Amino acid sequence: MKVAEIRKLSTSELAVEATKTREEIAELKRRIHLGEIQNVRIVRAKRKDLARMLTILSAALIKEAK
Repeated sequence: MKVAEIRKLSTSELAVEATKTREEIAELKRRIHLGEIQNVRIVRAKRKDLARMLTILSAALIKEAK
């Protein structure tokens, strides 16, 4: 997900997307351990997306608190 797309989401939508991404990462890790997926870089990309979401969510929550 691009940063511009993430910034368009509201805080509640960001929280839901972050939860979905965490679930996707867990599922990808499970499939990698079972040998169903060979490309382990997918997990790295998803983790970076999650970090972007959480960073923008944190900034949005701080902005709302003020």
